[in-house]
Amino acid sequence: MPVASKMLDFMEKSSWIRKMFEEGARLKAIHGSDRVYDFSLGNPDVPPPERVLMRMAALAGSMFHGYMANAGYPDVRSAIAAHLSPVYGVPLTADEIVMSCGAGGAMNVVLKALLNPGDEVIALAPYFVEYGFYADNHGGKLVVANCGSDFLPDMQAIAGRITPRTKAIIINSPNNPTGRVYPEEVLQALGNLLKDHADVTVISDEPYRAIVYDNRAVPSVLRHIPNSVVVTSASKELSLAGERIGYIAVNPGIDRKSELINAMILATRILGFVNAPALMQKVLAECLNDRVDVQIYRARRDVMCAVFDRAGLTYVPPEGAFYLFVKSPLQDEVAFCTLLLEERVLAVPGRGFGWPGWVRFTYCVDESIIAAAGPGIVRAVEKCGA
Repeated sequence: MPVASKMLDFMEKSSWIRKMFEEGARLKAIHGSDRVYDFSLGNPDVPPPERVLMRMAALAGSMFHGYMANAGYPDVRSAIAAHLSPVYGVPLTADEIVMSCGAGGAMNVVLKALLNPGDEVIALAPYFVEYGFYADNHGGKLVVANCGSDFLPDMQAIAGRITPRTKAIIINSPNNPTGRVYPEEVLQALGNLLKDHADVTVISDEPYRAIVYDNRAVPSVLRHIPNSVVVTSASKELSLAGERIGYIAVNPGIDRKSELINAMILATRILGFVNAPALMQKVLAECLNDRVDVQIYRARRDVMCAVFDRAGLTYVPPEGAFYLFVKSPLQDEVAFCTLLLEERVLAVPGRGFGWPGWVRFTYCVDESIIAAAGPGIVRAVEKCGA
C-alpha cells in the first residue's frame, strides 16, 4: 500500500531526536545499557510526586470513566482557572480552560481552530522540531525567525517575518533546546510589536514552566499580550509524560474569545481526541500544587556543565527545563555527534531544532551516567582538534 509522499518526506527529514534514540537502543543491545550514555530524549525519569501516585490509585477505582464535555470536567477547569489566575495575573474562569491530551494535543487544537489553508505560523529558532508538522497538519506553513546570539527573541527578526498571512507566533519558555527563560521585557516588547497586528495570536508553549533554577520566575504572557493562549501539560512538572494530560488557557482579553474557544472545543472532537483522559483530569485538579523535585535536575545540570567545562565546550547555561545546548567544536555538528557515538554518547544535532552548529544534550539521566560519559565527551572533542 503506497504511503503519502508528504509523510515519506517528513520521515526522511523528521526528528533527529527519535533517530538518536533509536541508535541508542541499538548500541544498548550490543554494549549493555550501563555502557551507553543516552542524552537524546527529554523523557522525564524523576519519579512523580508520591501524592500524585496515591491520587491516581484512589481515584481510578472510585470515579466514572465515561465521556464528559469535550472541554473537560467543569470542576477540573474551575480548579485550574483558580490556580492559574494568580500565577498569570489575569482573572481566568473555567470557560477559558480547555483540557487537552498533553501540550502537543493542545497545540494542534489551537492551530486547528486558528488556521486557514496557507496561513503562516512563526517559530523562533532554535525551536521544537514538531512545530512544523503541527502547522502542516492544519494547512499552515511554518516561518522561522532566528533568535539572537543570546537565544532570546529578536523583535526585528520577528517583525521581518510577519506578513498578511501570519496567524500565530509560537514562543517556548523555558525553552527546548536552550533552557533560556524569556525575561519580562521580551514579552513586553513582543506585545508592543503586535499592537499593530491584531490578527496574530501568540501561542505560549509552557510544559517546563515549573522547572526553573536559581529562584528564577517565568513571566506571564497572558498579562503582557492580550491576543495570547497558553498550552501546557503535566508531562514534565509531574513526570507524567505518558499519561498525556494538559490544557489550554485562553487570555480573557483575546479578540473574539467565545468564537475561538468554541472552535477549539470542536477541534478536540474533529482531531479524534474527544476529551482529555478522564482519570488524569481529576488527578491534575487535586495536585495542582505538587511538583517533581527540581533540585534533582539542578544538580544534574551542574554536573553536566562541569563535564563540558572540562572538555572546553561553549554552552548556554540553562535557566530552566532539562537541556544543555552546546556549540559544536566542528562546523558540522552531525560529524561531532558521530564522534560522540564512537564513545557511545548520544546527543541531538542542532539542525533538528533549526540551529546547525550546535548540539542538544538532555539530562533526564542519573548523575552517575553523566559523570561516566565525561571521558568519552572529552575524547570526542580532542578528536575534533586532531
